[in-house]
Amino acid sequence: MRLRITHTTTFRYDVPVSEAYMEMWLTPLDAGGQRCEAFRLTTDPGGDVRSYVDRFGNRIRHFDTLNPHDRLLVSARSEVSTPEAFIDRERELSLLDRFDYLQPTPYAPDSEAVRAFARGVAVPGDALATARAVLKATHEALTYAPGSTHVKTTADEALGAGKGVCQDFTHVMIAACRVLGLPARYVSGYVFEPQRGSGAASHAWTDVFVAGHGWLSLDPTHGAEQTDHHVRLATGRDYSDVPPTRGVYKGAGKEEMAVEVSVERI
Repeated sequence: MRLRITHTTTFRYDVPVSEAYMEMWLTPLDAGGQRCEAFRLTTDPGGDVRSYVDRFGNRIRHFDTLNPHDRLLVSARSEVSTPEAFIDRERELSLLDRFDYLQPTPYAPDSEAVRAFARGVAVPGDALATARAVLKATHEALTYAPGSTHVKTTADEALGAGKGVCQDFTHVMIAACRVLGLPARYVSGYVFEPQRGSGAASHAWTDVFVAGHGWLSLDPTHGAEQTDHHVRLATGRDYSDVPPTRGVYKGAGKEEMAVEVSVERI
């Protein structure tokens, strides 16, 4: 499927700020059968946009705006071809990747709540079946409820509440897989939902590594594997590695942020 994505972020300040530095994880990946055919990032006020590749293979754009401003507009436009299913040819993890994707993190802790949840769904001796069982159990354990959690909610907090958004589903699944010995990583991106017209949403889901099989890309919010409706932006240990935008500014103004995302088929 070919999709066109527009992701616009507007930052407003109640008094002008003198400088802003921003990093953005908004460039679709060329990986897993997905191909980024076009990408353009513009800013207002304008800035010299540069890029680098991080430890996890994500292309990060960054810029510094040195002119005083009370509004900063960042617009990322891309065109992407997505595969019918995630394609992975990695059959063995490096020692560093295995370490990173098995370690607990603040968002995906090794807590008693997570351990109790994971123990209840494990399939002894079958890593592939266990990964799919965690997918199903996470999908059933949480109710999708926008606004019920916040950006810093952890996996055990979401389990306790029994509800959350895609970020929470993803952290619960990652945490459960890791305590069961399955390397897992956070995937940020979008999901195309034609029933919402051209509407879309920033989305998150989980990659789980199964020895001898490779990475499985599983979406616990929808209880299914990644499809051609998913667009992959970045991967990392948890949300903190791959936020859509992250930055700092110089000034006394208070910041407000608004985000608009559009995904349409082309």
